[in-house]
Amino acid sequence: MLLTIEQVKKQFAETEVLRDISLHVEEGEFVALLGPSGSGKSTLFNLIGGIIEPDEGTISLNNKIIHGERGLIGYMPQQPSLFPWRTVLENVVLVQELSGKPNIQEAKEWLKKVGLEEFENAYPIELSGGMKQRVAFIRAMLSKQNLLCLDEPFSALDEFTRINMQKWLLSVWEANRKSILFVTHSIEEALFLADRIYILTKRPTMVKEEIIVPFKRPRDESLFNNEEFFHMKQEIFNLLKDELDEGL
Repeated sequence: MLLTIEQVKKQFAETEVLRDISLHVEEGEFVALLGPSGSGKSTLFNLIGGIIEPDEGTISLNNKIIHGERGLIGYMPQQPSLFPWRTVLENVVLVQELSGKPNIQEAKEWLKKVGLEEFENAYPIELSGGMKQRVAFIRAMLSKQNLLCLDEPFSALDEFTRINMQKWLLSVWEANRKSILFVTHSIEEALFLADRIYILTKRPTMVKEEIIVPFKRPRDESLFNNEEFFHMKQEIFNLLKDELDEGL
């Protein structure tokens, strides 16, 4: 097991955010976290990344407890977070610079793979939203960590660009098979991308249900018209709706 989270609790002052969270990610697996707004998904990422520590429970990577340890995962935030004064290539190798000598040739090869080779000397202001997200993803990939945590990376994109980015992400993931833990608010996105989905409750957050996604890979947008896809989407919607209704 690559990542194991067991009965993790986290509280800030009087606010209980996470309660007895248990989940796991296997080698080469794509796992989605799906839950209401404010359900502590970003807090969970901060715990995995070592920015904060759990009050109770354990977080293990490769069977080693990693509380408070940083630099062990690749991370892609909701916004691309590119430095405007650095070129695309300079942004891509930033994480490598912080940990040692950057591999410029490898970075250029990745830019070529994702169709950005002509933009290596461009600045972020010259890029579209989808292009910025690709740069941020390559930066996470070049961190060389086995686990990538992606925090709603496509939520700010328009629908057409988002679908294209989802297909692009799947193609890159199929070729490299790094383990991914993916936060999203979109049921369709979770079903389209993931092997498994954890449905989270409202705060204090617990795992309400684990869903195994049955659709074969590789996947394309024709899946959105699949009858089983529609029924699973409705099932998950009802699970999330129950959470929202209970909070009213």
